[in-house]
Amino acid sequence: MLNKVMIAGYVGRDPELRTMPDGRSVANFSIATTERWKDKRTGEDKEQTEWHNIVAFERRAEVIGEYVQKGTPLLVEGKLKTRKWQDKQGNDRYTTEIVMSNFVFLPNPNRNQDAEPRRGAEERDTGSSVTDVDNTFNDDIPF
Repeated sequence: MLNKVMIAGYVGRDPELRTMPDGRSVANFSIATTERWKDKRTGEDKEQTEWHNIVAFERRAEVIGEYVQKGTPLLVEGKLKTRKWQDKQGNDRYTTEIVMSNFVFLPNPNRNQDAEPRRGAEERDTGSSVTDVDNTFNDDIPF
C-alpha cells in the first residue's frame, strides 16, 4: 500500500530543533496550505487554510533548523503517521503528522529582493532541491 504526501506552503512557525535521548536530531514545525475558490452561488472569493505538522529527523532536521524560519515557502514530501501520547491528566491523545523524507526550498514571491539575505535565503530562492540528504551532504554547504 502507498502512504505518500506532498504539500507546498509556508512555514507557520520557526522550527523547533531538539536532540533525542539516542542522540538523533529532530525538528518539528508546521506548514500552512491555503485553498482558494470562488463560491458559485454568491461569486464571493473564499479560502480555507489547513495546518500540517511536520517532523524531520537527523540531517534533514539539522538543515531545517539552520535554514528554515517562519514564512519560508517549502515543498515537503513524506508519509502520514499518527502518534499516540498522554496528556498531563493521563488521557490518551493522538497527533497526525507528516514524517518528512524530502523537501525543496521554493521561491518566495513575498521576499523583498533588496533585503539582506538571511540564513541561506539566496539558496532558498533558487528552488534548490534537498533529496537523499543523508547520502549527499559531504560538506558544510547543503545545496
